[in-house]
Amino acid sequence: MKLELYQIDAFTDKMFGGNPACVVPLNNWLPNEILMKITRENAVAETAFFVDKGDKIHLRWFTPEIEMDLCGHATLATAHCLKSILKYPKDKIIFETLSGDLTVSIKDDLYSLDFPSRMPIVSELPEIIQKSLNIQAKEVYKSRDYMLVYDTEQDIKNIKIDTQLFNKINLNPGGVIVTAKGEKCDFVSRFFTPQASILEDPVTGSAHCSLIPFWSLRLGKDELNAKQISERVGMLHCVNKNDRVIISGKAKTYSIGSLWTE
Repeated sequence: MKLELYQIDAFTDKMFGGNPACVVPLNNWLPNEILMKITRENAVAETAFFVDKGDKIHLRWFTPEIEMDLCGHATLATAHCLKSILKYPKDKIIFETLSGDLTVSIKDDLYSLDFPSRMPIVSELPEIIQKSLNIQAKEVYKSRDYMLVYDTEQDIKNIKIDTQLFNKINLNPGGVIVTAKGEKCDFVSRFFTPQASILEDPVTGSAHCSLIPFWSLRLGKDELNAKQISERVGMLHCVNKNDRVIISGKAKTYSIGSLWTE
């Protein structure tokens, strides 16, 4: 079987920036075993598969290890694929997902993702994660992911992970966010996933489901500009809307090709 394959850099307006995701359109769902094999072969943080159901697009996300409950950058990449490459006629796309219906609105090459808010609560950090970090957090919170708050942006840049220790913990499907107030934006972050083939995710839309309500409350503002300061760097415009968050960014198409399944 021949399938189309699109690789797209999300949350960036520059090639080789943001977070790469592969997007594979399907006419019907293939067995999960095949979807996982395709994902592992693609060797990026997430591969999105979708089936067009007419009024909605059924969307699923896979890492090389597991199926995810929510993924921002691969959702943005899928919307970009539909609108810019496959010429989807509408400026609003409704995705049917494991996290419910998610809407992406498109205006002037900007993709705005309407996602659930996940306000983190005060928590204690497992000792093994604490020992794996070279700099200790000032505050610890948790929703799906652990969220560690630091004093400065420089702290976030300087964080190093002892992977031998870090990979002993299983947080599937979660990870560890590190964050601080930004120097030239409202807040910065990085995101790490234990036991994953890609330790540091370049830009993590789903992490902002927790970052946005937290920083909105702390900074006293509902519109925020965020930067994920991985090596590839991602830029996100964020809006807090109580039980929802709006995460907006751009995307660039990297490659268009085909794949064959057995």
